[in-house]
Amino acid sequence: MLSTLEILRYPDARLHKVAKPVEVVDERIRDLSQAMLATMYDANGIGLAATQVDVHERLIVVDVSEERNEPLVIINPTIVWASEDTQMAEEGCLSVPGVYDGVERASEVHVQHLDAQGQLQTLQATDLLAVCIQHEMDHLVGKVFVEYLSPLKRNRIKTKLQKQLREDR
Repeated sequence: MLSTLEILRYPDARLHKVAKPVEVVDERIRDLSQAMLATMYDANGIGLAATQVDVHERLIVVDVSEERNEPLVIINPTIVWASEDTQMAEEGCLSVPGVYDGVERASEVHVQHLDAQGQLQTLQATDLLAVCIQHEMDHLVGKVFVEYLSPLKRNRIKTKLQKQLREDR
């Protein structure tokens, strides 16, 4: 069993750092991606960005399968095409525990990325996978999903999570 990593919690300022491209896909990146997958599964998530574990490199892991057996390692992702059709989906985030709200995103995206072997891939994602990838890619540019919500909702969430953090200490 791989050890799990600590997930940063909103409003931690480190969640707003912009991730740098992964320079080389090596054992360190493969080990990090495996630890991220273990962390994501342990937290019952469907996606995790390296930013959320305080590693500021362009790496995300995703698994939207029912059986939790279809992990994707997505390195240096770039959306090369997004549908004009959008969908409103209820989103949550491992960095914003217990908070769910609707966010509008493209219904389908094509994402160019490197896989865990450093090979260039193009992934065509729809539905939940498309939403999840867009959500995780936001983390790589320092954006948390609550930033799509109204300032009033965002402030309520921030206050609630800061209070939880104080109580957890």
